[in-house]
Amino acid sequence: MKQVLTIAGSDSGGGAGIQADLKTMTSFGVYGATVITAVTAQNTLGVQGFEALSGGFVQMQLDSVCSDLNFSALKTGMLANSDIIRAVVKKVKEYNLDNLVVDPVMVATSGDLLLAKEANEALKEELIPLAKVITPNLNEAKFLLGKGMDEEVSLEKLAEDLYKLGSEYILVKGGHGDGQVARDILYDGEDFIEFKTQRIDTKDTHGTGCTLSAAIASNLALGYSVEDSVARSKEFITKAIKEGCKVGRGNNPVNHFVKVGN
Repeated sequence: MKQVLTIAGSDSGGGAGIQADLKTMTSFGVYGATVITAVTAQNTLGVQGFEALSGGFVQMQLDSVCSDLNFSALKTGMLANSDIIRAVVKKVKEYNLDNLVVDPVMVATSGDLLLAKEANEALKEELIPLAKVITPNLNEAKFLLGKGMDEEVSLEKLAEDLYKLGSEYILVKGGHGDGQVARDILYDGEDFIEFKTQRIDTKDTHGTGCTLSAAIASNLALGYSVEDSVARSKEFITKAIKEGCKVGRGNNPVNHFVKVGN
């Protein structure tokens, strides 16, 4: 069985973070292992608080799993601060970990800040250059590039500028935009590949970014190309959003137990 690692925060509500990642990996038939970066107190209504682990303890977890398991892919989610980012960078290099998917988690769906402002440069200069693919949404892409949230800029332009940070592929997610159609753009430095879906009228989108990046990592581990991994993952997340989980009183999570494809 292929093994995939998630390096992310714990969501006590179960809809995002490592909980979403493990559910997604299980749905794709890969074995998921975890390195926890932070513990959050959250539910479908929002994030009530979080405590980040030390960079040293994150490194200890990485040593534990990487010295024993054989990972075909990995993903990062909530990294909280620059100490944790640098701990991850050190161990990714030390263990020659490949097929890294970086989900630059900065703000929760509820609007709560999940990455210290001082960590932005470490994320851009040290972690992103190690990535096979990064998966920012529209707002995260603008934040990474120092653009205003109200600034009008195309997904293609964002992808081109983000590519300069060093990742092999850029997936800019347009779900936070306007219109009846949601567009995502995958860019490899030469070609743009567009993924379009009808926008789904729902507020139950908790964990979408975590789920999509975990799905991409799972498919990379299974041997699919980046383009095919994104396509399979987009099919999964679209159905997961449509079929949602009504478990709380706020923005409910997507349904990680949907079945798609082969």
